Parts: sequence; structure tokens; C-alpha cells
Amino acid sequence: MLKWRTINLSPPQLLILLFLIFQLLGTGLLMLPVATVEPIHWIDAFFTITSAMTVTGLVVFDTGTIYTTFGEVIIMLWIQLGGLGIMSFAVLVFIMLGKKIGFKERILIQQSLNQTSLGGVILLVKRLFLFSFIIEGIAMACLATRWVPEFGWGKGLYFSLFHSISAFNNAGFGLLPDNMMRYVGDPVINIVITFLFIVGGIGFTVLVDMWVKPSFRKLSLHSKLMIIGTLVLNSVAMIIIFLLEKDNPGTMGKLSGMEKFWASYFQAVSPRTAGFNSIDLVQLKDPTAFFMMLLMFVGAGSASTGGGIKLTTFLVIIFAVIMHLQGKNKMVIRKRTIDISVVYKSLSIATISVLFVFLSIFILSITEKADFVTIIFEVISAFGTVGLSMGLTYELTWIGKIVIIFTMFLGKVGPLTLAFTLAKPKTEKVGYPTEDILAG
Repeated sequence: MLKWRTINLSPPQLLILLFLIFQLLGTGLLMLPVATVEPIHWIDAFFTITSAMTVTGLVVFDTGTIYTTFGEVIIMLWIQLGGLGIMSFAVLVFIMLGKKIGFKERILIQQSLNQTSLGGVILLVKRLFLFSFIIEGIAMACLATRWVPEFGWGKGLYFSLFHSISAFNNAGFGLLPDNMMRYVGDPVINIVITFLFIVGGIGFTVLVDMWVKPSFRKLSLHSKLMIIGTLVLNSVAMIIIFLLEKDNPGTMGKLSGMEKFWASYFQAVSPRTAGFNSIDLVQLKDPTAFFMMLLMFVGAGSASTGGGIKLTTFLVIIFAVIMHLQGKNKMVIRKRTIDISVVYKSLSIATISVLFVFLSIFILSITEKADFVTIIFEVISAFGTVGLSMGLTYELTWIGKIVIIFTMFLGKVGPLTLAFTLAKPKTEKVGYPTEDILAG
């Protein structure tokens, strides 16, 4: 049993240390001869396990081809571990062993789940597991009705389990070489898979809030913003993607009317960090690719299995700009005043994210022989832990792989967590005279 109190590290530092330990453990397991049908390089194993643990879905080769069932199960377990969080599983083990969960452990849980207070974090973790396993189990049964007749009982149930876990955790890993393209017009696959990553990406805090408060009016402001924002963003994205791609022969041009509907819906919600695709992304028009980059950068919700800067972060920045243009000195949303520290945090997350994405794009534009749009798409997909790719992942140089690995890692742990790990925040104790600077 790991003695947390004997490790003199801050919560963000300890979380990152645990993440790295499990990355190395998973890499070692994927390097075993029993995990692959042929030997692979350690950088490819490390890339794959990082992609699984950050629930990204970018792969350097086809998962269902190069890995044995043992290797696929390792990937599936690391997806579940990364999606629900290392500390969440640690709490589960502590509870099963009858161990007391102390103050420092609760701080770690608070940090890992991005909660604002320590109150109720243990109950949140218990409900997190309850929600996750029930939803994944129901989804597995639904997918089995489609895949058991196609693949048989053993392979059909296994495919259903793997894709349920991958979709709910917004991982985007698939066992089929064309991902979900063969099921572009299949209602069962489209509804179940998208339901999983929408629910997984909306955030566990919102799910718990909806459970204990059945009335929408009584939900917290965060939950209301996430629900309304998700519905609006997904609806707008679906319309835009349909209009842009409906006549594109490489994507949706040759599909029937109903298939175009399902394809537009699937690709509208997938960039919110899911990583599955039902059309050929290499053939996307540049405006569509750019629009999907925006969706990937925004990402899912806080305390969810998804990545990105988070939808509520994006909304807070938008509201802050609107309030400033209106000449207001306080941010009020639905008759609730938002603390200025939330605005600062949102701006910090967005700024650090943009700077790092620019740096990664700059490096890959030097090391990789690829179209500039393809490079940008790859970097933002990695940062948002989305997993969608326009084909660059398979061709990355070793430097490119390292850049994408770190980008996925940053996208998962969060820019502020990494910043607090490298530099301990200090409170200014001395007051100084105020002076204006010119801005704009």
C-alpha cells in the first residue's frame, strides 16, 4: 500500500508522478511478446499506452491488427483507468480494504476530479463508479444486439465491451481498421456510441447533480451551462458539418439522405473528445477540418472523461468578453455572480493551451513532411485528447511522436496542473501603488 503521507509532494506533483508510473507500467506490459503479433519499438508502446491513459485514441498502427487479445485488454484497462482517474481507483481499493481515507487523500481526489471543495468527494467517487459500470454494461448489451449476430457470441461480446469502455471514456480506440465508417448509417451503433461519449463527456458532477435534483430548475449553474451549452453546440455543429460536407464525394456526397443525417450527427459530437469517425477524415474540406479543430479545442466538460480547455472554460471567457463590452465590472450568469478568480483561471487555461498548441505545431512543421492543416489538426486532436486524425499519426517521426505524447499528456492532466507542478504559486504579501498600462 502506497504511503501517501511519506511522499513530500504537492497534490498536482503526486498526481503526475502516479500518471507517469502507470504509463511506464503499461508500456512494459505492451512490450511483452504476448501483447503483440510482432515486436514493436518502445516509443510505439509508450505512445499507445499514453494515448489510452489520456483517453485520446491516436494510434501509430491499427489496434486490432498489431495487438493480441492480451494487448487489447491492457489498452482497455488503461483506458478505464485514465478515464475514471487513478485516484478514483485508489479510493475504490481503499474502500474495499476497509482503509480510512484521510485529508491528504481527499485533496488528491479533489485535484484529480477538478472539484472546488473537499465536501462530498468520496460520495462522488462512489457514484462515479456506479454510473460508469451501469452505463457501460447497458451499452454493452445494446451493442451486442448488433455485433453478436455479425461476429458470434465471443467476439461480439468482446467487441461490445471494448467499444463501450472506449466510447464512455471518450478514448476513440476501435478494433476495426475503418473505425465506425462501415456503420455510418447504422442507427444502433450511432445512437449507442454517441450516447456513451456525450454522457461521459458532460461530466460526473453534472450526472450526479441530475440524479439528486430531477428538476432542471434546481440544478447548479455549472450543470445548466453544461447541458444547454452541449445541446446548442452539438446542434449547431451538426448543421454546419452537414452543409459543408453533404456534396463532398470523399465524405458524405455518395451517402443516402438518412446516412448523411447520421454522419453529420456523429461527426458533430465526436470532436468533443470522442475520437471515433464514421467518414473519411482525410477527405474533409479545409473549412470542415478547421471547424472540427475549434470543437476539439473546446472539448468536453470539467470532471469528465473528455479533454480540451472544457466547455465551461470557453463559456466563461465568452461571457467575460460580453460583460466587458457592456461596461459591467461583474460577471452575472442566470442571476448568479461569478467570482473573478474563475475568470482568471479560465483565461490562464486558455492562454497556456494556445501557447503550447502553437509551440507543438511549430515543432511538427519542422520535423514532419505533411500538409500544414494536417499538422494543426493532429496537434489540436492530441491536446483535446480527441484521437481524430487526418493520417499523420502513422507517419510521425520519433520527434513527432514525443511531441504528440507530451501534448496528449498535457491535455489530460491540464495546463494549470502542470504549471502548478513546475512552479509553486505564491501569495503576494506586499501591496504596491496602482498604475495603468495601455491595452488594445
